[in-house]
Amino acid sequence: MTSEKADGPRRVLRISGADWYDFLQNLVTNDLKKLSDGPVYTALLTPQGKLIADFFLISDGDGVLLDVAEVWGDMLKQRLSMYRLRADVQIEDTDLKVRRGTGDAPEGAVLDPRSPALGWRLYGPEDGDDGSDFVAIRVAQMIPESGVDLGPDSYILEMGFERLNGVDFRKGCYVGQEVTARMKHKTELRKGLRLVHVGDGAEPGAEITRDGKPVGTLLTVAGDTALAYLRFDRIGNGMTAGDVPVTPLA
Repeated sequence: MTSEKADGPRRVLRISGADWYDFLQNLVTNDLKKLSDGPVYTALLTPQGKLIADFFLISDGDGVLLDVAEVWGDMLKQRLSMYRLRADVQIEDTDLKVRRGTGDAPEGAVLDPRSPALGWRLYGPEDGDDGSDFVAIRVAQMIPESGVDLGPDSYILEMGFERLNGVDFRKGCYVGQEVTARMKHKTELRKGLRLVHVGDGAEPGAEITRDGKPVGTLLTVAGDTALAYLRFDRIGNGMTAGDVPVTPLA
């Protein structure tokens, strides 16, 4: 089994206007004060705390660039426009593309805020990467991908956003903050991402079972390892995805 080396295409929006900072600060899961130190990884949630989209924010003069998976681009732009109301905020598509790499960073590149292992991101006229196997890196680092491992029913704490610097518990209110804070401080997570070893023929999306009971779902597969979304109380020896053995690693 081999993994594709790249994830899906990206779209880069630009958000500007006199009110852009307060507009986004009141919506997203992370604190925009961190933009002075580099890119911010964050998300927009429903009022019920479920994921709408995850994305990067990058300072850009009198505005900010928003780097989101293409699969969620139209939906996110529409949702942000709904929240805009009478605020002085412009949300525009750009021609910028995203290039990635893990070697020496070219001039103008910024570091991926989720993990040093993911290297740099460069916004300009070209997309692509330096040949790094980003899917294998993501799996090894337990980093979920938009529209692949992350979906509209995801809770960000179950998907590792605290570990990936995607949420700030000290900032003020944002959409979905109450549910997210309650999951952090008042409950114990019962489901979430885990790294697993898989046998030949493992297929992303397959249901994982143990002793005839559902345990979770197999997500991105890279070689003989994979991400899985699992119920913690049912993890153990004897898990399978179809006829393929699944062994917990982390």
